[in-house]
Amino acid sequence: CHTDGGDEVEVEDNIRARMEEGYQYVRCQMGMYGGAGTDDLKLIATQLARAKNIQPKRSPRSKTPGIYFDPDAYAKSVPRLFDHLRNKLGFGIEFIHDVHERVTPVTAINLAKTLEQYQLFYLEDPVAPENIDWLKMLRQQSSTPISMGELFVNVNEWKPLIDNRLIDYIRCHVSTIGGITPARKLAVYSELNGVRTAWHGPGDISPVGVCANMHLDLSSPNFGIQEYTPMNDALRDVFPGCPEIDHGYAYLNDKPGLGIDIDEAKAAKYPCEGGIPSWTMARTPDGTASRP
Repeated sequence: CHTDGGDEVEVEDNIRARMEEGYQYVRCQMGMYGGAGTDDLKLIATQLARAKNIQPKRSPRSKTPGIYFDPDAYAKSVPRLFDHLRNKLGFGIEFIHDVHERVTPVTAINLAKTLEQYQLFYLEDPVAPENIDWLKMLRQQSSTPISMGELFVNVNEWKPLIDNRLIDYIRCHVSTIGGITPARKLAVYSELNGVRTAWHGPGDISPVGVCANMHLDLSSPNFGIQEYTPMNDALRDVFPGCPEIDHGYAYLNDKPGLGIDIDEAKAAKYPCEGGIPSWTMARTPDGTASRP
């Protein structure tokens, strides 16, 4: 499951709530993907200041609209977050962190080294797909488990990483790589090389995609973990057959196929809303467009 918070204490409180629900694996972020989820630079500065004297950079006068993110301040705040969480919650729960390719490769390597002592389940997307050659250097310097793949679209991206044991978890988006058959082939290839599955399962994936992920999980001896976002009543109404969650585990039904359907009449009650999600308009402190 996912947890977030404006500071270490809020993240800790949210993790405790998930633990009471039975979750044993928690993705921990502080301010979404290291930003404050806002274009309010004063709020960002306040949130970072809570992380023990981390000072964000100032922005120019003509501030461009967007969600601002300071990579250097972020990289300093993450180890402090996990230091707090391990001191308060111990090592009996598994932690995940998503870098979201938002820092330079050198910063990612340093972060992976620093986080070793906190024993993450894995560090997600430390570098961008075009920088995957840097993973060799990262692997040489850190034993922190690495997951990657949600932006991959073809075999030439994931094959070298699996062949050279540069990742521990393959995290592709099933529909992006061609569907269930290519994903099943990828799972088998990963199994032969000691890489486990962790299919991409964000909040904007449909329940059909969720079920496809889970059927792949059930058919893979090298299943690692499954990202899962709870479904609201509207989704369950439109998609009969959604998985059920109980104490941190997701359960499929025993219906044929993927076990899920779509009620188009009910779907018509929920027209799509336009607009650009604010979190995708990421910028560094000087206003430069950045990775969302």
